[in-house]
Amino acid sequence: MSSVPHVTLNNGEEIPQLGFGVWQVPDDQATDVVSSALEAGYRHIDTAASYHNEVGTGKALAASGLPREELFVTTKLRNADHGYDDALRAIDVSLEKLGLEYVDLYLIHWPTPMYDQYVEAWKAMEHIYGEGKAKAIGVSNFRPAHLRRVIDEGTIVPAINQIELHPNFSQAESRGVHAELGVATEAYSPLGSGKGLLDDPKLAEIGAKHGRTPAQVVLRWHLQLGNVVIPKSVTPARIKENIDVFGFELDADDIAAIAALDTNTRVGSDPETAAFR
Repeated sequence: MSSVPHVTLNNGEEIPQLGFGVWQVPDDQATDVVSSALEAGYRHIDTAASYHNEVGTGKALAASGLPREELFVTTKLRNADHGYDDALRAIDVSLEKLGLEYVDLYLIHWPTPMYDQYVEAWKAMEHIYGEGKAKAIGVSNFRPAHLRRVIDEGTIVPAINQIELHPNFSQAESRGVHAELGVATEAYSPLGSGKGLLDDPKLAEIGAKHGRTPAQVVLRWHLQLGNVVIPKSVTPARIKENIDVFGFELDADDIAAIAALDTNTRVGSDPETAAFR
């Protein structure tokens, strides 16, 4: 098993810095895909209620035979469940589907500020944390203003903010705010739009220098920035490739070259305007 380093969250819990995401993996495929990830050495699995694959993910966790304390499982609160009582019910539904007594990390999936319920949702998250149903709580897709508001109006600082982050969209402002507030940064869509970013000749050049693929170079960049990162794939060979990023180090020139790829271009939705429920 690859030796994945851990990041210590602001409540003392530790999260494996490299995890495995299951966005867009159908529930009937999730068991096999997550099993492949666990076999490859991943111990951090990231799902969400809105992915509709918590059941399949949970089956893989149970079938793995791995001790619960060796696993780090994240799931997320749906946008439609931001009401306080709705959120309290939602964690129980997710735990039942996953077959777990607790999750290691529970996140508000999106702020959906146009509905203005994310502070209410955060207060429910604090209650869930107090009950021990989540070892840590955090947010996802929160802009700095959203993050500061839940800190100002709540009693617990989010442990993590999971945001879209890749070399074409490096989120320097958010990363700086996270560092100021003691919130860990977690990157989803870490490889950008896939082909667009990974076909960049500069990444190929850096990869050739280290005997690595462009995807491995990008994942190594995340790790050296200090990001928690959750690549996803359904291909066993790619799943293994993505965790094999601990045997080399990018130098200062490599980091500078990757930084120059930032075009401030999102792949996914803008948290300010994402209104889906």
